[in-house]
Amino acid sequence: MLDPSSESLDIDILVLPETNLILAASVIEPLRAANRISGRELYRWRIFSPDGLPVATQSRIPVPVDGPFRPDKEEAPLFVLASYQWQKSATAALRMQLSRTARHRSLMAGIESGSWLLAAASLLDGHSVTVHWEDREEFASRHPQIAVIGERYVIDGKRITTGGSLPTLDLMLEIIRRRQGYSLALEVSRLFIYEHERSGGLLPVPALGNMRVADQRVSQAVRLMEETVDAPLTLAKLSRRVGVSPRHLQDLFRETMDVAPHQHYLALRLNAARRKVIETRLDFADIAALTGFNSSSAFSRSYRAHYRESPTETRRRLRAAAAKG
Repeated sequence: MLDPSSESLDIDILVLPETNLILAASVIEPLRAANRISGRELYRWRIFSPDGLPVATQSRIPVPVDGPFRPDKEEAPLFVLASYQWQKSATAALRMQLSRTARHRSLMAGIESGSWLLAAASLLDGHSVTVHWEDREEFASRHPQIAVIGERYVIDGKRITTGGSLPTLDLMLEIIRRRQGYSLALEVSRLFIYEHERSGGLLPVPALGNMRVADQRVSQAVRLMEETVDAPLTLAKLSRRVGVSPRHLQDLFRETMDVAPHQHYLALRLNAARRKVIETRLDFADIAALTGFNSSSAFSRSYRAHYRESPTETRRRLRAAAAKG
């Protein structure tokens, strides 16, 4: 599931009653956005409840489901979502179902209080996990056989756990990053993650996985990159305007975003180019010029390396899909 791939991934989602609506959205919306931005069905999902009825959430907005959770030998990753009063649904029958299906699943994820349910089914024994910060001490005392660590999310082999709604969003961005690369994960993150500047404006701040841009120098560099997509600055000029050395800026990017400055810059430019390929009829030479490439051939090579298809193939594929629809 976490290896690079352009193939569609099927995910099963078990939602327990009284789950936060935002928790369900934190799992599904990044996948939906990845599909829309890429123009491909990279992710498909089915939603289940213990009894097959729509899930009553804390916000009183029900979550429709595809049916009751009655697993057989499905191999798709299973995400177990729970927030409040998860104990009411943790019946012996459900715990047995989880235990049996775990034998076949490629991956099991406990999302927020879903970790409690997986632990109750003895599916986290010997693993490192995280839970909501309010529950960390109690969880550790009840499950000494499980290593509880204070991370936003934890990926440990075939087990994943998260500590809340926003950490779950971080997890989904990390899954997209690992499967489809930094460029797509960055574009999805920019749809959801914003930081209010002191001026009152909105600056998109990438938050991929555990990496959030807390360093103001990196935030300033990101803003400069966004403002100069059409005429990229050299690393020397970028670092001088930020007030640090090129080496220090590289180190700051690695520490906070786990990528080099040029990787982030290129992702911004290619994402801008991809939107123009999809949403406009501009010639590729014009798109190349607008996104800082010296020639249409250089643009096409970089585009293909990142998206595994040429700009021409993107437009042809989307035209064919529109004709079928």
